[in-house]
Amino acid sequence: MVDSKPIVKTRFLRFNLQERRTILIIGDFLVALISLIISLVIWASSEKFIGFSLEFIQRRVPAWFLFFPLVWLILLIELYDIRQATDWKAIVRGIAMAAITGFGIYLLLFFYYVDPPKSLLPRRGVASFLIVVSLLTLIWRLIYLRIFSNPKFMRRYLLVGGGKSGHLLLSSIGRLSPLPFNIIGVIDDDPEKANTEIEGYRVIGNSDSLMEIIEEQEITDVIVAITGEMMGKMFQALLVAHEAGVEVIRMPRVYEELLMRVPIRVLEADWILRSFVDDIRAKGFYELAKRLLDIMGGLIGLLAMLVILPFVGLAIVLESGRPIFYTQIRSGKRDARYNIYKFRTMRKDAEADGRPQWASEDDQRATRVGKYLRKSHLDELPQSINVLKGEMSLVGPRAERPELVSLFEKHVPFYRARLLVKPGMTGWAQVNFGYAATIDETITKLEYDLYYIKHRNIFIDLMIILRTPATVFGFRGR
Repeated sequence: MVDSKPIVKTRFLRFNLQERRTILIIGDFLVALISLIISLVIWASSEKFIGFSLEFIQRRVPAWFLFFPLVWLILLIELYDIRQATDWKAIVRGIAMAAITGFGIYLLLFFYYVDPPKSLLPRRGVASFLIVVSLLTLIWRLIYLRIFSNPKFMRRYLLVGGGKSGHLLLSSIGRLSPLPFNIIGVIDDDPEKANTEIEGYRVIGNSDSLMEIIEEQEITDVIVAITGEMMGKMFQALLVAHEAGVEVIRMPRVYEELLMRVPIRVLEADWILRSFVDDIRAKGFYELAKRLLDIMGGLIGLLAMLVILPFVGLAIVLESGRPIFYTQIRSGKRDARYNIYKFRTMRKDAEADGRPQWASEDDQRATRVGKYLRKSHLDELPQSINVLKGEMSLVGPRAERPELVSLFEKHVPFYRARLLVKPGMTGWAQVNFGYAATIDETITKLEYDLYYIKHRNIFIDLMIILRTPATVFGFRGR
Protein backbone atom coordinates (compact mmCIF):
# COMPACT_ATOMS: atom_id res chain seq x y z
CA MET A 1 0.00 0.00 0.00
CA VAL A 2 1.39 3.36 -0.98
CA ASP A 3 1.53 6.06 1.66
CA SER A 4 1.43 9.16 -0.54
CA LYS A 5 -1.53 10.10 -2.65
CA PRO A 6 -0.74 9.53 -6.34
CA ILE A 7 -1.73 12.02 -9.00
CA VAL A 8 -4.10 10.58 -11.57
CA LYS A 9 -3.68 11.89 -15.11
CA THR A 10 -6.48 13.88 -16.69
CA ARG A 11 -9.13 11.91 -18.60
CA PHE A 12 -10.03 14.59 -21.15
CA LEU A 13 -12.82 13.43 -23.50
CA ARG A 14 -13.05 10.00 -21.83
CA PHE A 15 -16.78 10.36 -21.22
CA ASN A 16 -18.80 7.88 -19.15
CA LEU A 17 -21.98 6.18 -20.36
CA GLN A 18 -24.40 8.90 -19.22
CA GLU A 19 -22.21 11.66 -20.65
CA ARG A 20 -22.05 9.84 -24.00
CA ARG A 21 -25.83 9.52 -24.07
CA THR A 22 -26.16 13.26 -23.39
CA ILE A 23 -23.75 14.05 -26.24
CA LEU A 24 -25.82 11.88 -28.59
CA ILE A 25 -29.06 13.62 -27.64
CA ILE A 26 -27.59 17.12 -28.02
CA GLY A 27 -25.97 16.21 -31.33
CA ASP A 28 -29.16 14.65 -32.73
CA PHE A 29 -31.19 17.69 -31.67
CA LEU A 30 -28.79 20.15 -33.31
CA VAL A 31 -28.79 18.06 -36.49
CA ALA A 32 -32.60 18.00 -36.45
CA LEU A 33 -32.74 21.80 -36.03
CA ILE A 34 -30.38 22.29 -38.99
CA SER A 35 -32.49 19.84 -41.01
CA LEU A 36 -35.62 21.78 -40.13
CA ILE A 37 -34.10 25.00 -41.47
CA ILE A 38 -32.87 23.30 -44.65
CA SER A 39 -36.24 21.65 -45.24
CA LEU A 40 -38.01 25.01 -44.82
CA VAL A 41 -35.66 26.58 -47.38
CA ILE A 42 -36.27 23.72 -49.85
CA TRP A 43 -40.00 23.91 -49.28
CA ALA A 44 -40.07 27.70 -49.66
CA SER A 45 -38.03 27.58 -52.88
CA SER A 46 -40.90 25.65 -54.49
CA GLU A 47 -43.32 28.43 -53.57
CA LYS A 48 -42.68 30.72 -56.54
CA PHE A 49 -44.69 33.63 -55.25
CA ILE A 50 -43.56 33.59 -51.65
CA GLY A 51 -40.06 32.17 -51.13
CA PHE A 52 -38.38 31.72 -47.75
CA SER A 53 -39.45 34.52 -45.45
CA LEU A 54 -41.33 35.22 -42.27
CA GLU A 55 -44.46 35.56 -44.39
CA PHE A 56 -43.90 32.07 -45.76
CA ILE A 57 -43.61 30.59 -42.25
CA GLN A 58 -46.75 32.40 -41.12
CA ARG A 59 -48.85 31.49 -44.16
CA ARG A 60 -47.63 28.01 -45.11
CA VAL A 61 -45.97 26.31 -42.13
CA PRO A 62 -48.30 24.69 -39.58
CA ALA A 63 -47.21 25.05 -35.96
CA TRP A 64 -46.72 21.29 -35.47
CA PHE A 65 -44.08 21.24 -38.22
CA LEU A 66 -41.73 23.27 -36.03
CA PHE A 67 -41.77 20.46 -33.44
CA PHE A 68 -40.25 17.96 -35.90
CA PRO A 69 -36.80 18.05 -34.19
CA LEU A 70 -38.37 16.80 -30.94
CA VAL A 71 -40.37 14.17 -32.82
CA TRP A 72 -37.16 13.00 -34.50
CA LEU A 73 -35.47 12.53 -31.11
CA ILE A 74 -38.40 10.37 -30.00
CA LEU A 75 -38.21 8.28 -33.16
CA LEU A 76 -34.49 7.72 -32.55
CA ILE A 77 -35.13 6.54 -29.00
CA GLU A 78 -33.67 3.07 -29.59
CA LEU A 79 -30.33 4.54 -30.68
CA TYR A 80 -29.70 6.07 -27.26
CA ASP A 81 -28.68 2.61 -26.11
CA ILE A 82 -24.92 3.17 -25.83
CA ARG A 83 -24.19 -0.30 -27.23
CA GLN A 84 -26.09 0.46 -30.44
CA ALA A 85 -24.47 3.89 -30.70
CA THR A 86 -21.15 2.17 -31.49
CA ASP A 87 -22.60 -0.38 -33.94
CA TRP A 88 -22.78 1.03 -37.48
CA LYS A 89 -25.32 -1.54 -38.70
CA ALA A 90 -27.59 -0.77 -35.73
CA ILE A 91 -27.23 2.97 -36.45
CA VAL A 92 -28.24 2.61 -40.11
CA ARG A 93 -31.11 0.31 -39.18
CA GLY A 94 -32.33 2.65 -36.42
CA ILE A 95 -32.27 5.78 -38.59
CA ALA A 96 -34.02 3.96 -41.43
CA MET A 97 -36.70 2.70 -39.01
CA ALA A 98 -37.16 6.23 -37.62
CA ALA A 99 -37.63 7.68 -41.11
CA ILE A 100 -40.04 4.91 -42.13
CA THR A 101 -42.03 5.31 -38.91
CA GLY A 102 -42.23 9.09 -39.40
CA PHE A 103 -43.38 8.63 -42.98
CA GLY A 104 -45.91 6.01 -41.88
CA ILE A 105 -47.40 8.37 -39.30
CA TYR A 106 -47.69 11.05 -41.97
CA LEU A 107 -49.46 8.66 -44.36
CA LEU A 108 -51.94 7.67 -41.65
CA LEU A 109 -52.80 11.33 -41.08
CA PHE A 110 -52.88 12.02 -44.82
CA PHE A 111 -55.39 9.25 -45.53
CA TYR A 112 -57.37 10.07 -42.37
CA TYR A 113 -58.17 13.46 -43.85
CA VAL A 114 -60.02 12.76 -47.12
CA ASP A 115 -59.18 16.14 -48.62
CA PRO A 116 -56.57 17.80 -46.38
CA PRO A 117 -55.65 21.43 -47.07
CA LYS A 118 -52.06 21.95 -48.26
CA SER A 119 -51.22 23.96 -45.17
CA LEU A 120 -52.25 21.10 -42.86
CA LEU A 121 -50.19 18.23 -44.32
CA PRO A 122 -47.36 19.73 -46.42
CA ARG A 123 -45.86 16.94 -48.53
CA ARG A 124 -42.75 18.83 -49.67
CA GLY A 125 -41.89 19.98 -46.16
CA VAL A 126 -42.28 16.56 -44.57
CA ALA A 127 -40.43 14.74 -47.36
CA SER A 128 -37.58 17.29 -47.32
CA PHE A 129 -37.18 17.07 -43.56
CA LEU A 130 -37.15 13.25 -43.44
CA ILE A 131 -34.59 12.99 -46.25
CA VAL A 132 -32.30 15.73 -44.95
CA VAL A 133 -32.47 14.72 -41.28
CA SER A 134 -31.79 11.06 -42.13
CA LEU A 135 -28.67 11.94 -44.16
CA LEU A 136 -27.33 14.47 -41.65
CA THR A 137 -27.99 12.15 -38.70
CA LEU A 138 -26.07 9.38 -40.49
CA ILE A 139 -23.13 11.76 -40.99
CA TRP A 140 -23.23 12.96 -37.36
CA ARG A 141 -23.46 9.42 -35.99
CA LEU A 142 -20.54 8.35 -38.21
CA ILE A 143 -18.46 11.22 -36.79
CA TYR A 144 -19.47 10.20 -33.26
CA LEU A 145 -18.59 6.58 -34.02
CA ARG A 146 -15.16 7.45 -35.41
CA ILE A 147 -14.33 9.64 -32.41
CA PHE A 148 -15.76 7.76 -29.45
CA SER A 149 -14.89 4.23 -30.58
CA ASN A 150 -11.25 5.28 -30.67
CA PRO A 151 -9.37 3.82 -27.64
CA LYS A 152 -8.00 7.29 -26.87
CA PHE A 153 -11.52 8.48 -26.04
CA MET A 154 -12.78 5.37 -24.24
CA ARG A 155 -12.79 5.05 -20.48
CA ARG A 156 -10.51 2.39 -19.01
CA TYR A 157 -12.03 0.13 -16.36
CA LEU A 158 -10.42 -2.08 -13.75
CA LEU A 159 -12.49 -4.82 -12.12
CA VAL A 160 -11.96 -5.48 -8.41
CA GLY A 161 -13.13 -8.97 -7.47
CA GLY A 162 -12.84 -12.15 -9.49
CA GLY A 163 -15.55 -14.10 -7.67
CA LYS A 164 -19.13 -14.87 -8.64
CA SER A 165 -20.08 -11.22 -9.17
CA GLY A 166 -17.02 -10.50 -11.28
CA HIS A 167 -17.54 -13.66 -13.33
CA LEU A 168 -21.16 -12.70 -14.01
CA LEU A 169 -20.29 -9.19 -15.19
CA LEU A 170 -17.44 -10.32 -17.45
CA SER A 171 -19.40 -13.20 -18.95
CA SER A 172 -22.41 -10.95 -19.60
CA ILE A 173 -20.50 -8.13 -21.28
CA GLY A 174 -18.37 -10.66 -23.15
CA ARG A 175 -21.36 -11.27 -25.41
CA LEU A 176 -21.59 -7.56 -26.29
CA SER A 177 -19.75 -6.09 -29.23
CA PRO A 178 -18.47 -3.48 -29.37
CA LEU A 179 -18.05 -2.37 -25.76
CA PRO A 180 -18.27 1.39 -25.04
CA PHE A 181 -15.24 1.12 -22.69
CA ASN A 182 -12.09 -0.95 -22.21
CA ILE A 183 -11.63 -3.40 -19.33
CA ILE A 184 -7.91 -3.58 -18.63
CA GLY A 185 -7.89 -6.46 -16.16
CA VAL A 186 -8.92 -7.84 -12.77
CA ILE A 187 -7.67 -7.13 -9.24
CA ASP A 188 -8.12 -9.79 -6.56
CA ASP A 189 -6.45 -10.50 -3.20
CA ASP A 190 -6.89 -14.26 -3.54
CA PRO A 191 -3.36 -15.62 -4.20
CA GLU A 192 -4.79 -18.58 -6.14
CA LYS A 193 -6.23 -16.21 -8.74
CA ALA A 194 -2.95 -14.36 -9.38
CA ASN A 195 -1.96 -14.39 -13.08
CA THR A 196 -5.00 -16.47 -14.04
CA GLU A 197 -7.69 -15.49 -16.52
CA ILE A 198 -11.35 -14.86 -15.76
CA GLU A 199 -13.61 -14.86 -18.81
CA GLY A 200 -10.64 -13.82 -20.96
CA TYR A 201 -9.41 -11.03 -18.64
CA ARG A 202 -6.17 -11.47 -16.71
CA VAL A 203 -5.82 -11.01 -12.94
CA ILE A 204 -3.03 -8.43 -12.97
CA GLY A 205 -2.63 -7.55 -9.31
CA ASN A 206 -4.07 -7.15 -5.81
CA SER A 207 -4.88 -4.35 -3.38
CA ASP A 208 -1.17 -3.63 -2.81
CA SER A 209 -0.60 -2.87 -6.49
CA LEU A 210 -3.95 -1.19 -7.17
CA MET A 211 -2.71 2.42 -7.34
CA GLU A 212 0.40 1.46 -9.29
CA ILE A 213 -1.77 -0.23 -11.94
CA ILE A 214 -4.17 2.73 -11.99
CA GLU A 215 -1.27 5.10 -12.77
CA GLU A 216 0.47 2.85 -15.30
CA GLN A 217 -2.70 1.88 -17.19
CA GLU A 218 -4.41 5.30 -16.92
CA ILE A 219 -7.47 3.74 -15.28
CA THR A 220 -10.52 6.00 -15.15
CA ASP A 221 -12.98 3.74 -13.32
CA VAL A 222 -12.80 0.90 -10.79
CA ILE A 223 -15.70 -1.56 -10.69
CA VAL A 224 -16.17 -3.18 -7.28
CA ALA A 225 -17.54 -6.70 -7.75
CA ILE A 226 -17.21 -8.01 -4.19
CA THR A 227 -20.42 -9.48 -2.79
CA GLY A 228 -19.12 -10.79 0.52
CA GLU A 229 -17.13 -9.07 3.26
CA MET A 230 -14.42 -6.72 1.97
CA MET A 231 -11.01 -6.92 3.61
CA GLY A 232 -9.58 -3.80 5.21
CA LYS A 233 -6.62 -3.55 2.81
CA MET A 234 -8.85 -3.56 -0.26
CA PHE A 235 -11.24 -1.06 1.31
CA GLN A 236 -8.36 1.30 2.10
CA ALA A 237 -6.94 0.93 -1.42
CA LEU A 238 -10.30 1.82 -2.96
CA LEU A 239 -10.56 4.92 -0.76
CA VAL A 240 -7.12 6.07 -1.92
CA ALA A 241 -8.15 5.50 -5.54
CA HIS A 242 -11.31 7.51 -5.01
CA GLU A 243 -9.38 10.36 -3.39
CA ALA A 244 -7.01 10.34 -6.37
CA GLY A 245 -9.91 11.07 -8.74
CA VAL A 246 -10.75 7.57 -9.96
CA GLU A 247 -14.48 6.83 -10.12
CA VAL A 248 -15.35 3.83 -7.94
CA ILE A 249 -18.53 2.07 -9.08
CA ARG A 250 -20.39 -0.93 -7.70
CA MET A 251 -20.90 -3.84 -10.08
CA PRO A 252 -24.75 -3.74 -10.05
CA ARG A 253 -24.71 -0.14 -11.28
CA VAL A 254 -22.44 -0.95 -14.23
CA TYR A 255 -24.52 -4.05 -14.98
CA GLU A 256 -27.72 -1.98 -14.99
CA GLU A 257 -26.32 0.91 -17.03
CA LEU A 258 -24.76 -1.29 -19.69
CA LEU A 259 -27.20 -4.21 -19.94
CA MET A 260 -30.40 -2.42 -18.80
CA ARG A 261 -31.03 -5.34 -16.44
CA VAL A 262 -30.82 -6.03 -12.70
CA PRO A 263 -28.22 -8.68 -11.71
CA ILE A 264 -30.51 -10.87 -9.61
CA ARG A 265 -28.00 -13.77 -9.53
CA VAL A 266 -25.67 -11.87 -7.17
CA LEU A 267 -28.05 -9.71 -5.15
CA GLU A 268 -28.38 -10.27 -1.43
CA ALA A 269 -31.54 -11.76 0.04
CA ASP A 270 -32.73 -8.48 1.60
CA TRP A 271 -32.07 -6.41 -1.54
CA ILE A 272 -35.75 -6.07 -2.35
CA LEU A 273 -36.41 -4.59 1.10
CA ARG A 274 -33.33 -2.35 1.28
CA SER A 275 -33.63 -0.66 -2.09
CA PHE A 276 -36.21 -2.08 -4.43
CA VAL A 277 -39.47 -1.32 -2.62
CA ASP A 278 -38.38 2.26 -1.97
CA ASP A 279 -37.23 2.74 -5.57
CA ILE A 280 -40.46 1.54 -7.18
CA ARG A 281 -42.76 3.99 -5.38
CA ALA A 282 -44.23 5.85 -8.31
CA LYS A 283 -45.54 9.37 -7.87
CA GLY A 284 -49.19 10.16 -8.35
CA PHE A 285 -48.56 12.18 -11.52
CA TYR A 286 -46.86 9.21 -13.17
CA GLU A 287 -49.70 6.86 -12.23
CA LEU A 288 -52.25 9.33 -13.63
CA ALA A 289 -50.27 9.86 -16.85
CA LYS A 290 -49.81 6.11 -17.22
CA ARG A 291 -53.53 5.45 -16.82
CA LEU A 292 -54.40 8.11 -19.41
CA LEU A 293 -51.85 6.54 -21.75
CA ASP A 294 -53.41 3.12 -21.10
CA ILE A 295 -56.89 4.40 -21.95
CA MET A 296 -55.75 6.02 -25.19
CA GLY A 297 -53.68 3.02 -26.18
CA GLY A 298 -56.45 0.62 -25.18
CA LEU A 299 -58.96 2.43 -27.38
CA ILE A 300 -56.55 2.39 -30.34
CA GLY A 301 -55.84 -1.29 -29.76
CA LEU A 302 -59.54 -2.09 -29.52
CA LEU A 303 -60.19 -0.26 -32.80
CA ALA A 304 -57.34 -2.15 -34.49
CA MET A 305 -58.75 -5.45 -33.17
CA LEU A 306 -62.21 -4.66 -34.58
CA VAL A 307 -60.67 -3.85 -37.97
CA ILE A 308 -58.82 -7.18 -38.29
CA LEU A 309 -61.43 -9.28 -36.45
CA PRO A 310 -63.40 -10.36 -39.55
CA PHE A 311 -60.26 -11.54 -41.33
CA VAL A 312 -58.56 -13.16 -38.34
CA GLY A 313 -61.81 -14.71 -37.14
CA LEU A 314 -62.56 -16.21 -40.55
CA ALA A 315 -59.02 -17.61 -40.85
CA ILE A 316 -59.21 -19.24 -37.42
CA VAL A 317 -62.66 -20.76 -38.05
CA LEU A 318 -61.71 -22.11 -41.48
CA GLU A 319 -58.58 -23.82 -40.15
CA SER A 320 -59.59 -25.12 -36.73
CA GLY A 321 -63.16 -24.05 -36.01
CA ARG A 322 -64.38 -22.14 -33.00
CA PRO A 323 -63.72 -20.45 -30.62
CA ILE A 324 -62.00 -17.41 -32.11
CA PHE A 325 -61.01 -15.98 -28.74
CA TYR A 326 -59.10 -17.65 -25.95
CA THR A 327 -59.36 -16.80 -22.25
CA GLN A 328 -57.06 -17.86 -19.46
CA ILE A 329 -56.50 -16.99 -15.80
CA ARG A 330 -53.44 -14.79 -15.22
CA SER A 331 -51.81 -13.20 -12.18
CA GLY A 332 -52.07 -9.42 -12.10
CA LYS A 333 -50.83 -6.74 -9.72
CA ARG A 334 -50.50 -8.09 -6.16
CA ASP A 335 -51.42 -11.51 -7.60
CA ALA A 336 -55.01 -10.45 -8.39
CA ARG A 337 -56.47 -13.05 -10.77
CA TYR A 338 -58.20 -12.05 -13.99
CA ASN A 339 -59.17 -13.50 -17.38
CA ILE A 340 -56.86 -12.49 -20.22
CA TYR A 341 -58.27 -12.24 -23.76
CA LYS A 342 -56.37 -13.35 -26.85
CA PHE A 343 -57.04 -14.67 -30.34
CA ARG A 344 -56.78 -18.46 -30.22
CA THR A 345 -53.49 -19.59 -31.74
CA MET A 346 -53.22 -23.21 -30.61
CA ARG A 347 -55.11 -26.43 -31.13
CA LYS A 348 -58.06 -27.06 -28.85
CA ASP A 349 -56.17 -29.93 -27.19
CA ALA A 350 -52.95 -27.94 -26.65
CA GLU A 351 -52.97 -28.81 -22.93
CA ALA A 352 -55.04 -31.98 -22.91
CA ASP A 353 -53.44 -33.14 -19.65
CA GLY A 354 -54.33 -29.85 -17.95
CA ARG A 355 -50.69 -29.03 -17.14
CA PRO A 356 -49.38 -25.57 -18.13
CA GLN A 357 -46.58 -25.59 -20.69
CA TRP A 358 -44.07 -23.03 -21.91
CA ALA A 359 -44.40 -21.64 -25.40
CA SER A 360 -41.41 -22.65 -27.50
CA GLU A 361 -39.86 -21.71 -30.83
CA ASP A 362 -41.99 -23.22 -33.64
CA ASP A 363 -44.40 -24.65 -31.05
CA GLN A 364 -46.05 -27.71 -32.60
CA ARG A 365 -49.29 -26.98 -30.74
CA ALA A 366 -49.82 -23.76 -32.72
CA THR A 367 -52.03 -23.77 -35.80
CA ARG A 368 -50.76 -22.31 -39.09
CA VAL A 369 -52.82 -19.15 -38.58
CA GLY A 370 -51.78 -19.12 -34.92
CA LYS A 371 -48.07 -19.19 -35.81
CA TYR A 372 -48.51 -16.06 -37.90
CA LEU A 373 -50.54 -14.33 -35.18
CA ARG A 374 -47.95 -15.20 -32.52
CA LYS A 375 -45.02 -14.12 -34.69
CA SER A 376 -46.66 -10.76 -35.36
CA HIS A 377 -48.14 -10.47 -31.81
CA LEU A 378 -51.53 -9.74 -33.35
CA ASP A 379 -52.97 -12.45 -31.10
CA GLU A 380 -52.49 -10.06 -28.18
CA LEU A 381 -54.68 -7.23 -29.50
CA PRO A 382 -57.77 -8.45 -27.55
CA GLN A 383 -55.80 -7.66 -24.38
CA SER A 384 -56.81 -4.06 -25.09
CA ILE A 385 -60.03 -5.01 -23.30
CA ASN A 386 -58.00 -5.93 -20.20
CA VAL A 387 -56.15 -2.61 -20.43
CA LEU A 388 -59.39 -0.61 -20.59
CA LYS A 389 -60.74 -2.56 -17.62
CA GLY A 390 -57.65 -1.64 -15.60
CA GLU A 391 -56.47 -5.25 -15.17
CA MET A 392 -53.44 -4.65 -17.36
CA SER A 393 -51.34 -1.76 -18.63
CA LEU A 394 -49.88 -1.03 -22.05
CA VAL A 395 -46.42 -1.43 -20.53
CA GLY A 396 -45.37 -3.85 -17.81
CA PRO A 397 -44.07 -7.39 -17.19
CA ARG A 398 -45.68 -10.09 -19.28
CA ALA A 399 -48.81 -11.55 -17.65
CA GLU A 400 -48.14 -15.07 -16.37
CA ARG A 401 -50.29 -17.97 -15.26
CA PRO A 402 -50.58 -18.52 -11.47
CA GLU A 403 -49.28 -22.09 -11.81
CA LEU A 404 -46.12 -20.90 -13.57
CA VAL A 405 -45.67 -18.07 -11.06
CA SER A 406 -45.62 -20.67 -8.27
CA LEU A 407 -43.13 -22.78 -10.24
CA PHE A 408 -40.78 -19.89 -11.01
CA GLU A 409 -40.81 -18.67 -7.41
CA LYS A 410 -39.07 -21.92 -6.43
CA HIS A 411 -36.26 -21.54 -8.96
CA VAL A 412 -35.92 -17.83 -9.76
CA PRO A 413 -34.90 -15.36 -7.02
CA PHE A 414 -37.13 -12.29 -6.57
CA TYR A 415 -39.60 -13.59 -9.16
CA ARG A 416 -42.64 -12.48 -7.18
CA ALA A 417 -41.40 -8.87 -7.30
CA ARG A 418 -42.79 -8.58 -10.84
CA LEU A 419 -46.29 -8.72 -9.30
CA LEU A 420 -45.71 -5.31 -7.71
CA VAL A 421 -47.02 -3.65 -10.89
CA LYS A 422 -49.70 -4.41 -13.47
CA PRO A 423 -48.72 -6.76 -16.29
CA GLY A 424 -48.46 -5.20 -19.73
CA MET A 425 -49.24 -5.89 -23.37
CA THR A 426 -45.63 -4.98 -24.08
CA GLY A 427 -42.69 -4.40 -21.78
CA TRP A 428 -38.97 -3.85 -21.32
CA ALA A 429 -38.32 -7.59 -21.31
CA GLN A 430 -40.46 -8.18 -24.40
CA VAL A 431 -38.69 -5.60 -26.57
CA ASN A 432 -35.22 -6.61 -25.36
CA PHE A 433 -35.51 -10.36 -24.92
CA GLY A 434 -38.85 -11.83 -25.98
CA TYR A 435 -40.17 -15.13 -24.70
CA ALA A 436 -38.42 -17.41 -22.22
CA ALA A 437 -38.49 -21.19 -22.62
CA THR A 438 -36.05 -22.25 -19.87
CA ILE A 439 -35.29 -21.31 -16.27
CA ASP A 440 -32.07 -19.52 -17.31
CA GLU A 441 -33.97 -17.51 -19.90
CA THR A 442 -36.65 -16.74 -17.32
CA ILE A 443 -33.95 -15.36 -15.00
CA THR A 444 -32.60 -13.11 -17.75
CA LYS A 445 -36.07 -11.93 -18.64
CA LEU A 446 -36.84 -11.19 -14.99
CA GLU A 447 -33.70 -9.04 -14.84
CA TYR A 448 -35.25 -6.84 -17.54
CA ASP A 449 -38.62 -6.78 -15.76
CA LEU A 450 -37.09 -5.71 -12.45
CA TYR A 451 -35.03 -3.03 -14.19
CA TYR A 452 -38.23 -1.59 -15.63
CA ILE A 453 -40.10 -1.75 -12.30
CA LYS A 454 -37.21 -0.08 -10.50
CA HIS A 455 -36.66 2.72 -13.04
CA ARG A 456 -40.10 3.10 -14.57
CA ASN A 457 -41.34 6.52 -15.61
CA ILE A 458 -43.46 7.91 -18.44
CA PHE A 459 -40.36 8.39 -20.61
CA ILE A 460 -39.43 4.70 -20.39
CA ASP A 461 -43.05 3.71 -21.06
CA LEU A 462 -43.11 5.81 -24.24
CA MET A 463 -39.74 4.40 -25.30
CA ILE A 464 -41.02 0.84 -24.93
CA ILE A 465 -44.20 1.64 -26.88
CA LEU A 466 -42.14 3.17 -29.69
CA ARG A 467 -39.82 0.15 -29.79
CA THR A 468 -42.69 -2.33 -29.90
CA PRO A 469 -43.47 -1.93 -33.65
CA ALA A 470 -39.93 -3.11 -34.45
CA THR A 471 -40.71 -6.30 -32.52
CA VAL A 472 -44.05 -6.72 -34.27
CA PHE A 473 -42.83 -6.04 -37.81
CA GLY A 474 -39.61 -7.94 -37.13
CA PHE A 475 -41.73 -11.04 -36.40
CA ARG A 476 -39.75 -11.85 -33.25
CA GLY A 477 -42.59 -13.52 -31.36
CA ARG A 478 -43.15 -17.22 -30.73
